Amino acid sequence: MKNSTKVALGGIIAALSIVVMLMAYFPYLTYALPAIAGCLLVIIVVEMGVKSAFAVFLAVGILSFFICEKEASVLYLLFFGYYPIIKSYLERIKSRVAEWVLKFLIFNVGFSLAFVITTSVLLIDVDMMGDFGKYGFLVLLGLGNVVFGIYDVAVTRLISVYFASFRNKIKKLIK
Repeated sequence: MKNSTKVALGGIIAALSIVVMLMAYFPYLTYALPAIAGCLLVIIVVEMGVKSAFAVFLAVGILSFFICEKEASVLYLLFFGYYPIIKSYLERIKSRVAEWVLKFLIFNVGFSLAFVITTSVLLIDVDMMGDFGKYGFLVLLGLGNVVFGIYDVAVTRLISVYFASFRNKIKKLIK
């Protein structure tokens, strides 16, 4: 693949990711859209490699922080943006238990940091915390872990679908 083609593909994926992140201004999409934007990076990982994927991730993360909804941008930067990139490395771990423990550890650290930054640094009020009182964060984290497990399996299946249905079509377009 020529360098100009790599730059063009990276730009297209970055632009699509930013468009997805811009939709986070709609209520109730704050958590889903960073996950979708991160999934787009799978194309870059497969077609161009991890270094290029991290470059696109950083470009999208920095741009989204300035022009998109802040909470979604923080979630993208602290977890959903890089997770699809490092997923293949995590799945090379021989022990399934160790693999899943590490995946959930990374999720919990990233999600906790995102929560602290959005509530303490950016001073974004999380409305649902009032409903659960002092246990609000733990409830949110518990639900987040359930959704993360589903998300991880979904990303794996999306990668399979990409290889089975779309990769040859994209390779023809970017030759």
